[in-house]
Amino acid sequence: MSSAVLPHPRIAPSHKLGILFLIAGLWTLSLLDTAGKLLALAGYHVVMIAWMRYTINLLFMAATLAPLYQRRHGRSILRSNRLGLQLGRGALLLASTLIFFSVLKIVPLAEGTAMNFCAPLIVLAISPWLLGERSYLSRWIAVLVGFTGMLIVIRPSGDIPPHGVALGLVSALTMAFMSILNRKASQADNPIVTLFYGALVGSVLSTLMVPFFWSAHTPTAIELAILVSTGITSTIGHFLQNTAYRHAEASVLTPFFYAQIISASGMGWLVFGQFPDSITVLGIAIICASGIGIAYIEHKRAHPLPPADPMEAV
Repeated sequence: MSSAVLPHPRIAPSHKLGILFLIAGLWTLSLLDTAGKLLALAGYHVVMIAWMRYTINLLFMAATLAPLYQRRHGRSILRSNRLGLQLGRGALLLASTLIFFSVLKIVPLAEGTAMNFCAPLIVLAISPWLLGERSYLSRWIAVLVGFTGMLIVIRPSGDIPPHGVALGLVSALTMAFMSILNRKASQADNPIVTLFYGALVGSVLSTLMVPFFWSAHTPTAIELAILVSTGITSTIGHFLQNTAYRHAEASVLTPFFYAQIISASGMGWLVFGQFPDSITVLGIAIICASGIGIAYIEHKRAHPLPPADPMEAV
């Protein structure tokens, strides 16, 4: 008697590379969030911070990615199959940035990041209506468990003020709609086009807004360096994320997004002396477990094992 040998659940080498790129990108984006919080606490308006972030991002991509895309694809990076979608997504991305930087001015990095991680759960909850996707009991269980974790994080006896909770929920909701637009944009255009339009729309809109929110005092050398760093870390972080998807499927990468909780907690502790208490850590762990669990179930659903061949057991 012989039996079929099941493949060992090893991670493919290319997937490992994708995971490394993703984690590096998430740590880089935690540096962006840290810089945004530092600047907001120093008195800079979130519009000014966003303007610097998107303008440097745009200039960098215009000088590097745009010519590369032109040579590789023989068309301008501005050519989009869904221009209206890209413009709307860019505007929502700017709104998401402004809201999240406003959250970080009030809320510690770890807690703010954890609340944003409820966005995928919100997408699961609304996808049957907005995306026409099939509803599964496992998804609803994940949503309920995740929001239980959220309630623990934002509990009335915790350190997050009510307006911080409200902004955090708005931020998560905005991120959820961003995820939906990202799905639609990925079906319409090359990811580089989407990345460029996000920077372009964010830069143009924030340029129109920034004169009304300009900081009165002259930045110190350190503050100026931090302002400039927001554009650099944003560009590098999103580039690393984009590169990760070239080496691994989304279903493989999704659970590793929750590693950003670790980087956010580490930066919050190192820079601001803020570290979540044990009850908040429990709530964050529940949110992460919910997201990782449903990501695993969705991966198995999308990649079912082939039916066993009874002849293999002969």
